[in-house]
Amino acid sequence: MKTQYLMTLVASLAIGACGGGGGSGNTQTPPPPPAAGLAITADNAVAATKASYEAALGSGSLTDLGNSLGFSASGSSGLAKPAGHVAVNGFIIDVMQKVPFGPDESPCAVAGSVTISGNIDNPLTLTPGDNFVVESTACDDGLGEVIDGVITFTVAAFDGDLLTETFAISMDAVIDDLQIVSDVDTITSNGDARVSLDTRDTPLVTTSVSGSSMTTDSNASADTLRAYSTDLTLDGATAVSTMVASGSLDTTRLTGAIDYSTPMRFELIGSSYPHIGELLVEGDQSSALLIAVDNVDVRIEIDLDANGSVDEIVNTTWAELEGG
Repeated sequence: MKTQYLMTLVASLAIGACGGGGGSGNTQTPPPPPAAGLAITADNAVAATKASYEAALGSGSLTDLGNSLGFSASGSSGLAKPAGHVAVNGFIIDVMQKVPFGPDESPCAVAGSVTISGNIDNPLTLTPGDNFVVESTACDDGLGEVIDGVITFTVAAFDGDLLTETFAISMDAVIDDLQIVSDVDTITSNGDARVSLDTRDTPLVTTSVSGSSMTTDSNASADTLRAYSTDLTLDGATAVSTMVASGSLDTTRLTGAIDYSTPMRFELIGSSYPHIGELLVEGDQSSALLIAVDNVDVRIEIDLDANGSVDEIVNTTWAELEGG
């Protein structure tokens, strides 16, 4: 199979989990219990909205199977510029050409290997219940990262034609002790995600990701997402992208857990910051509402006592929010 497709897929799933030794099988350590809610104040509102926005983007990037489905989280700089969806087709078609397959071991460019195994009922299409297991063993493809761990994919639904790239697909992914080691960080992820892609109305492409929990540990923080969901659209004719998201985030970057949602969907053009949209962050009897004034400026309205009134306002910019 084409290893570059697989390695980007694996990295996308792991790094995208919460924004920021290998395992085997499907056993996972359950996430820690939820922390007490964060009391949102003027001092932490920027950090809380930034972390929530990054979590929404990070889980949304799980739809980027092969870094080419049309969306990608690039730091906290908003939805990155879409880039098509050819690689996921290459990944799936390459796998299907192996039917019956597995275990099929491929060496990585520098060191280590990737082993693919699984079952596909019909080599001409995908069927609910088809599954493949991707196990990376100290895989170094010369991209500055060493990947170790297991992801299991199970097809939940499929309609359309892969060869014409016109289809709707949903896949359930289980991430088991997936570790990515680079010169600057070590990221370990565990969790589940349902990832969906629909290209049947191209140039309009829709993607979504949802799951019950996803934990990500890095040198900088430990993050847990619960009951998370991110829906993305891309109009290839106009380069307009949108995002709707919700979930609960518990991160060591904050002193309590928060819930986030998008009362107004975010919308952007190309690779710019969103020019409209709202992100509501709720803590312990308090909240902060991030409002995209335009693709430069952001306003954060803080309700200190959950009485529906704005108590304080923080004016900032997308660039400052990203760099803060």
